[in-house]
Amino acid sequence: MASTKEYLDFILEQLSGLDEIAYKAMMGEYIIYYRGKIVGGIYDDRFLIKNVKAAIDKMPDADLELPYEGAKEMLGGYV
Repeated sequence: MASTKEYLDFILEQLSGLDEIAYKAMMGEYIIYYRGKIVGGIYDDRFLIKNVKAAIDKMPDADLELPYEGAKEMLGGYV
């Protein structure tokens, strides 16, 4: 299932207080950038964050989820 533009717009509204947020559509999903670096993406209308130490430190109780089969686990379960 591809993600909807409405869900992307919802997430972008949630992130509107941050400068330099951008996104790129990719195969029915969206990659989210902050200050030019990939920080996560929207997969099947789920906002997932890259599983890196800085994100884990800020979101220690986040669930680990697969964005798609064969991918690395990402942090999710918040929005």
